[in-house]
Amino acid sequence: MYLKTLNLRQFRNYQDQKVEFTAAKTILVGNNAQGKSNLLEAVELLATLRSHRMTRDRDLVQEGEAIAQINATLERQTGVSDLTLTLRRNGRRSVALNGESIRRQMDFLGVLNAVQFSSLDLDLVRGGPEGRRNWLDTLLIQLEPVYAHILQQYNHVLRQRNAFLKKNQDLALDTQHSELAVWDAQLATTGTRVIRRRDRAIQRLAPIATAWHASISGSTEILQIKYLPNIPLGDNHPEEVQQAFLAKIQQRAIAEIHQGTTLVGPHRDEIELTINQTPARQYGSQGQQRTLVLALKLAELQLIEEVVKEPPLLLLDDVLAELDLSRQNQLLDAIQDRFQTLITTTHLGSFDSQWLKSSQILFVKAGEIIPNL
Repeated sequence: MYLKTLNLRQFRNYQDQKVEFTAAKTILVGNNAQGKSNLLEAVELLATLRSHRMTRDRDLVQEGEAIAQINATLERQTGVSDLTLTLRRNGRRSVALNGESIRRQMDFLGVLNAVQFSSLDLDLVRGGPEGRRNWLDTLLIQLEPVYAHILQQYNHVLRQRNAFLKKNQDLALDTQHSELAVWDAQLATTGTRVIRRRDRAIQRLAPIATAWHASISGSTEILQIKYLPNIPLGDNHPEEVQQAFLAKIQQRAIAEIHQGTTLVGPHRDEIELTINQTPARQYGSQGQQRTLVLALKLAELQLIEEVVKEPPLLLLDDVLAELDLSRQNQLLDAIQDRFQTLITTTHLGSFDSQWLKSSQILFVKAGEIIPNL
């Protein structure tokens, strides 16, 4: 797939900016806080309808404006598509494909596929489980767009159940149990769908990431990725998972009522990353943790390509500065011209002359893109 044009209106610090992409690799050069990352974020939003930098749409809309719009033309084997995402300060979004409004946002997902790799991703290893869950969920949305709807359903039930627990802490236990039974059934049903898909995704991703990791580390280290669901998985049959879910809710019922929050479900899952059987967050140097994240990102690219039958876009946000020369070269060699790549950097010194010759170079200054300075 090839992103031909991108048009940003009142998005972040861009007033009205159109970009035409003329090469397989585009390098966006500029000082910090000029808008390089904002441009990549716009592409990420078109691919996943999520931003790893912001949770509220109002933060994406330019100050003083009611709406922001991202528009792109994308060429795929099936033809050219025109994508539009409209963000509103009040949080109501709308999407359109080829000029026609799409009622279910799920149907917008999967048109554009992209893998984002930013310096923030280094927290995948060092940070808490929530970051790893978000990473896996974002990947799953691209592999299986219906997952966005499944996750939304689960989070909706979870919010309602938490609200009930918080509000009714003073009710008699038996009254709470009977009222909670309705939410328990819904939580187990929607949660089972999340768990089973997460498990399948890790089963597919893990061997690819392990192979990349062996290649980058010169086979000196063995990476293992394990999905540790909050509910025992067994053989991953839906009925079994659902029964295990309900049984665990029963076990934790008194603690949940006492704490006023849901303690059971995929919102408490962990993805375990180990190198040579040692937890990666406690293992070795930053360099080794970076090798791990690089292997994960290359595995994401490969898995999406296998599933959608076309190479996704790669968005590299200020990440080369975080990698030493050998890891940079591993990454750049893996990309070649196979993936259309958008790269942000503060200077061009990280790139060899061959890369610079074959890349489109754009300069970004205060929300404007200039072909050359």
